[in-house]
Formats: sequence, C-alpha cells, structure tokens
Amino acid sequence: MTKQMHLAAHFPGVNNTTVWSDPGAGSHIEFSSFVHLARMAERAKFDFFFLAEGLRLREQGGKIYDLDVVGRPDTFTVLAALAAVTERLGLTGTINSTFNEPYEVARQFASLDHLSAGRSGWNVVTSWDAFTGENFRRGGYLAEDRRYVRAKRFLETATELFDSWRDGDVPADKASGRFLARAGAGAFERHDEQFDIRGRFTVPRGPQGRPVILQAGDSEQGREFAAATADAIFTRHGTKEAGQAFYADVKRRLAAYGRKTEQLVVLPAATFVLGDTDAEAAELADVVRHQQVSGQTAIKFLEQVWNRDLSAYDPDGPLPEVDPVVGENTVARGRASVRMYRDPIATAREWRELAAAKNLSIREVVIEKTGRQNFIGSPGTIAESMIDLVNSQACDGFILVPHVTPGGLDPFADKVVPLLQERGAFRTDYTGTTLRDHLGV
Repeated sequence: MTKQMHLAAHFPGVNNTTVWSDPGAGSHIEFSSFVHLARMAERAKFDFFFLAEGLRLREQGGKIYDLDVVGRPDTFTVLAALAAVTERLGLTGTINSTFNEPYEVARQFASLDHLSAGRSGWNVVTSWDAFTGENFRRGGYLAEDRRYVRAKRFLETATELFDSWRDGDVPADKASGRFLARAGAGAFERHDEQFDIRGRFTVPRGPQGRPVILQAGDSEQGREFAAATADAIFTRHGTKEAGQAFYADVKRRLAAYGRKTEQLVVLPAATFVLGDTDAEAAELADVVRHQQVSGQTAIKFLEQVWNRDLSAYDPDGPLPEVDPVVGENTVARGRASVRMYRDPIATAREWRELAAAKNLSIREVVIEKTGRQNFIGSPGTIAESMIDLVNSQACDGFILVPHVTPGGLDPFADKVVPLLQERGAFRTDYTGTTLRDHLGV
C-alpha cells in the first residue's frame, strides 16, 4: 500500500543551492517573492511553507560572505503577512532559543497562530557560536550540551505560556458585546537555572493551542530533543540507507517519552532538477551544479576547510599542497558548514584522494562534495523515487528546496505533484484547516 507523504516548501536561505545568475532568480527581500512561492505551495496542497533565519550576516576573510543576503526581512513579519494571502498553507519559521526570550517568542507565535487561523509552526534551533552572540546583550558562547539545556527549558517555558490560557478563559459578555478574561487567565511563573519570570501572558490560546514544533538538529542531543518535544524533524540524509538509519533511530527514541512513532514526522531537505527525460535532466543538473559553484565560490568553500586565505589559487587548478590550519576557524565566521569539517586534515586527505582518482580541479572537487541534488530525472522518475523513499521508511516526506527563487517550485507543482496524487501518495485537497491537521500530529 502506498503511504501518503508530506511535502513542504523551503524559501531558500543563504547557501550554494540558489542560482542567482538564472534569469528567473528574484529578490529575497521583496514580499512578492515570498507570496509567489507560498501561493504555489498552497495551490499544490503542500503542508507548509518554511522560512529559515540567520541572526548575523556571515563573514569570510573579514568581509560579508558572497552568498549572504543583506536585508532579509524578519521571519515573523513575513509569516504574518503571508497569513493574509494564503488560507490553508502552514507557516513555519526558524526562531532561535539561545538569544531570544520565551515570553517574547511565545507571544509572537501565539499571535501568528491567531492571525493564520491555526497554521503556525516553530523550528526550534540553538546558536553555536560567540560570533552570533555579539549581536545580543546576552552574548557569548554556550557549549553544545548547555545550548540544548537552554533550548529544553525555553520550550518548556514557552509551552507553559501557551497553556496559561485555557478553553473558557475568555467568556463573552453578551450584554456589552465584549470578551472578558477570567481571573487567573494567562498567569504564569517559572523559576529554574535558565529563567526567572512571572506574570500574565497577554495572548489567549490559539486555534492549535500551541504552534507545531519542528527541530533540525542531527547531533545526539538534537535527536533526543526532537524525540522528546518535536512534531517534525528535519534531516540532511539524502540516500535511502542513511535515511533509513536516521528514521529508525529517531523513531525508536519516542517510546521513552510515551510517544508513538506517528507523532514525529521525519522530513529531509531535498532539491530537484526536472527534465522531460532522465537524460535531459542529467544534462541540466550538471549545468545547475556549475552555476551553483562558481570559481570564486569554490575558493570560498575551500577556505572554510583549509582555514586559510586561498584567494591566490586558481579554481581550475589542483588542490593546495599545504595542509589546513587546525584549530579555531578564523577565516569563516558564522557559517554552520565549518562545523561539518571537524577534522580538516582528514577532509583534505579525502578531497585529495578524490581529485587524484578522477583528475579533478578545485572547483570540480567542491562541486562533487557539496552537490545538493537529491532528485534528478523526468517527473515520473522523481515521483517514483520519492514514493520509494517514503514506503521504505527512509522518511515521511520532503522539504523541497528549489534552486531558483521564487519560481523554482512551479514545475514540480505542475508536473510531479499530479503524478504523486494519481498514485495516492499525496493529498488531492486539504482535509483540515490547521497545520496540525495537515501533519496528522
């Protein structure tokens, strides 16, 4: 029996997925771009629209990183505005638990849930570096275990605020036509090692009660945090084998928290390149990869691994013979990808072996090592691949990341979604009104 999948649309953040040089590439600032992607996702009956957020512009060599977007609007502002131009699509955003405060974030999400009639979702993340913390009064660095302690307490506190209003706390005064809160409505008090607050929460309970909780950490702490608290978890695992291992691992953790396997939805991020035939798609995918990683971009990626200035190197030449500088990365600041190379010497060795085996240049190595194309083929091939992954328990669906914004989702919605619907692998219409309804959590 074909299992019905979940689909979400990611408005791309700042990375080498987006092809800025494509004639169809638009603004990451103008509201019309967000509207286009969100409305297309809703037309295709997607579960939700997802907007990532960074708290500081990333730097490399003391300058703003070439692929960063200067001027991206605030996440809550965009999502609240999208609530007015969509009707059923879930609206989710990344909001940091390290440098924000529970009362403020809970009030914003409760407001969004009311404005959207129950379609809000919160991707709870932590921040890993002091560089980002410099933007905040409570700056500094938190070790990974401490970040997740704060995130856990943060979410617990926000949940207490959401739950401080109960059904019936806002009865109507029929004579005056007003609504009057009952005594005690919204009252909260929290005292622990992270927060020392008390007062009265100002926003009544939203249509969902609380926003859908999403989580993106892949570490041991992140997986445990998701098993305990999240409704959905994002993952980077792109192969069937890696996906099945991750899926089985996070699902088995749920029982310890009294939860069932269906209470956590596993959603890998996925890119796609469509063609009329598989051969045409393969040719286009190669073009896209070279557009995503220019020579200049290849050198920037290499510097993140080597932790040294490599601007004098030819991207079409061989990898540097010098080894990476081990220790704190002082070249690239604020980039999460730096954390992926915890052993830069081993990474350099691996890249050199690849280059020697295939006679690859710097740019060609970076293209091969940073490729993000999960699905390449005709609409039928991509639909079958997605169905197979979901039925094989490698995931419950996908967060699609188009390489052109804002119109990159359009061909998928027009050509692949109808095939998924014909196979019974995706809904033909919404059956509920809230994001919880869409996800079944």
